[in-house]
Parts: sequence; C-alpha cells; structure tokens
Amino acid sequence: MTMQKSLTAALLGLILGCGLVLGQAGPKRETGDPVARPRRPDAAKTEEKAEPAQQEKIPSKLRKSKEEGAMEGPTFRSDALTVNVDVGVLDNKGRFIPGIPAGNFRILEDGVPQKITGYSTGQAPMTIAMVIEFCNLFQQYWSYGWQETLTATYGFLETLIPEDTVAVVAFDLRTEILSDFTTNRQQTYEAMARLRIPGFSEANLYDALTDIADRMSDIEGRKAILYIGSGMDTFSKLTFDQTRRKLQTAGVPIYALGTLQALREWYDSRGYMGPIQRLDFLQADNQLRTFARETGGQAWFPRFFGEYGGIFRQISEALRNTYSLSYQPTNVARDGKYRKIKVDLVNPQTNEPLKITDEKGKPIKYQVIAKAGYTAPREVE
Repeated sequence: MTMQKSLTAALLGLILGCGLVLGQAGPKRETGDPVARPRRPDAAKTEEKAEPAQQEKIPSKLRKSKEEGAMEGPTFRSDALTVNVDVGVLDNKGRFIPGIPAGNFRILEDGVPQKITGYSTGQAPMTIAMVIEFCNLFQQYWSYGWQETLTATYGFLETLIPEDTVAVVAFDLRTEILSDFTTNRQQTYEAMARLRIPGFSEANLYDALTDIADRMSDIEGRKAILYIGSGMDTFSKLTFDQTRRKLQTAGVPIYALGTLQALREWYDSRGYMGPIQRLDFLQADNQLRTFARETGGQAWFPRFFGEYGGIFRQISEALRNTYSLSYQPTNVARDGKYRKIKVDLVNPQTNEPLKITDEKGKPIKYQVIAKAGYTAPREVE
C-alpha cells in the first residue's frame, strides 16, 4: 500500500514537471509597436519621385458601340470599276485580222467615248462549255437530228488543242453536266458516249444557257459557250427577256450552231410544215442570233455537213486571237442599270472609220464582234 502511494506520487510529480517545462518552452508572440512610427519628412518626397506619373491614355478608334456592342473600325471603299471587252475583228470570210494597234480602237458607252486603259492580244487556250440539245423531240434515236448533233459535237472536239479546256453539258427537260472542265480528252469522249438515247421530249434552252453562263461568269481568260441545237425552247422557267438579261450580266460569249436547217427545208418544200411550225423555227433562229450578238459571239446555221469545218475554224480563230481591251467608265454611278457598249475601228487622226487593205492594197470588209453591253454594279449596303 505504501509502495503504491509512492508510485502514484512519483507519477504525479513527473506529469507536473513536464507541463511546467512545456509551458516555459512554448512559442513567444511578438506584439510589435503599439502605435505607428512617424515617417521622416523626406520619405514622402522620395516615394513621389520613384512612382512614375500616370499619362493620359490615347483614345482608340477601335471601340465598341454602346448600342450595337459591335467593334467599330476603319472602313474601306473602292469606287473604281474596270470593264473588260474581248473584241474580234473578222474579214468577210470569217478570218481573224491581226496586228491592229490599240489607238485604232474606240469604245463608246451609251454614246460617250471611253479611254482605253488596257490592251493585249495573242493566242491563248480556250475554255469551252459545249451545251448540247439532246431531247426526244429533235434527236430521236438514229434520226437525222441525232446524226447531225453527234457529227457537230465530235467534229468540234477534233479541232481542239491539248491545252484547251472543255466541258460537255446536255439538256432536255433538265440540264446535266456530263463532264466538267478538263483537258483530259478521254473523260470528254466518255461523256460524249452517253449521248445515245434521249430521255425527254422537252428542250429547256433558256434554263440551260443561263445556268452554264452563270457558272462560267467567274472564269478568267478566253471562255465561251458553244451551243449546238435547234434553238427551240419548250418548257423553261425563265422567259426570253429574263434570259437575255442574265446572259448579258454573265458576260460569257455564246457561239450558236443552229441545227436541222436542211431537214426543215426538206419538210417545208413538201408541205409538211404549217405556218405556225415555220414561225416557231424562225423565232428559234432569231433567238440564237440575239444571244450571240448581245454576248459578243456569233451564230451559224449550216445546211450541209461540209460547212462544219469552216465554222469550227472561225470559232477557234475568234477565241484564240481576240483583242482584250479594258477601260474605266466615266459613268461611276452604281445604279444596276444596263449600259450599251459599241466598239469601232477608227483613224485616230481623222476620227473616221478605219480602212483595212490586203497585201494587194484592196480594201477588206470587216466586222467588229464584241459584247453589246454590261450591267453596272449596285451600291453595297
């Protein structure tokens, strides 16, 4: 009992001793000064010299509008407009007349002379879209129209050079691109092989021409549409006037080859054509002439297969040897109106029509082929 009390007292003493030691060795807190020390008078001046003076900010024009919340910035606007005109000068046999200086060309826009700012000439590859009428109305299988159409299309392909780019488009009720623009003749002939059996009896000429001309409007260089068909339109969504305006705006020259001429005369001579049918075909010819004239192309109506060689040669010469002229119109109004263009050959000294002679000194009759006008752009709002 006495030993147990002694152990208890010893243990209690040990605990108290440890607590005393821990209390004496605990962390000491530094309270610091009870009040702020006064700064020296020269300390404020030193800090003022060290801190740089805050300059006024430069106002930025790229700021957001409070109302719209959009970023406002500098705007750019260009009113310069350049009109490009491809001009062909052909003699009475359809041959291209080369070597005409730029000073002999005169361009009139709505009757006002324009200053020619660009002039170039020379041979260049062609970009041709062959738009072929292939319907069951005029190209029935193994009919005369079928044979004439295939003869004309294959004959034209034989006149191309390797650098020429060609696309094949056929139309009846709808327009179908058989092959896109390519220099690969194998693809072109594979597309031509599909022209065997027509599908529909409709011929939507207006829709086909405007569709292809719109696709070609952004192509640079010498480009044209070669149309091969009767010129009849049966079921297009567009009217004749709408088609004219769209073709004028696209600026792609149309070279038209009117088919069925010999067949029409054969039927007419035997009394198989009435006055309404005769009038329809005459109207079709006038449509092709109008499209060709207003876009700067040409139209032919061959009666014999032997005429195709000369026609294809004229197309090649007209496209490869075109004079490329450009000018900035004096009328800068962006009103979206149609403006007429007339290109003449004149003597710059006398301002009279230019006289061209051959190597023997004999005068040559010539014709100037160019687009009839263009549509001015509208203001961008």
